[in-house]
Amino acid sequence: MRVSDILKVKGNALFTVTPDTPLHDAINTMALHDIGSLVVMEYGDLVGMLTFREIILTLRDNGGSVGTTAIRKVMDDHPLTCTPETDVNEVRRMMLEHHVRYLPVMENRALMGVISFYDVARAVVEEQSFENRMLKAYIRDWPEQQEEAR
Repeated sequence: MRVSDILKVKGNALFTVTPDTPLHDAINTMALHDIGSLVVMEYGDLVGMLTFREIILTLRDNGGSVGTTAIRKVMDDHPLTCTPETDVNEVRRMMLEHHVRYLPVMENRALMGVISFYDVARAVVEEQSFENRMLKAYIRDWPEQQEEAR
């Protein structure tokens, strides 16, 4: 299974902000859409990621307030990325090794989407469930096919 398979199921809703967007506005967007990350784009290029991790650290550092902080000051400005052709097992390894929950999916310089740890886990469970159903169907039908051959 590849990242492109996850994106097909997930859909194409994508939320982006600019580095100069106030952090308060980004938090409102994330809450409104029930999402855990925003892709930070500037002049058509990926320049960072904002996740709840950066927000929590900012709240901690500022005594519970985000004030007028711009995303540029708190974003991850070197986010890990993958491509639509990246294998899901490689994505799982990358996410675990680098302790990231969200990966922008890039094709050349174009942003194709974002996948989350949740998206990857759901895809793996669905794939395993499908394989289990196929194996059970095969095992259940096997003796009948054997008897027909005689």
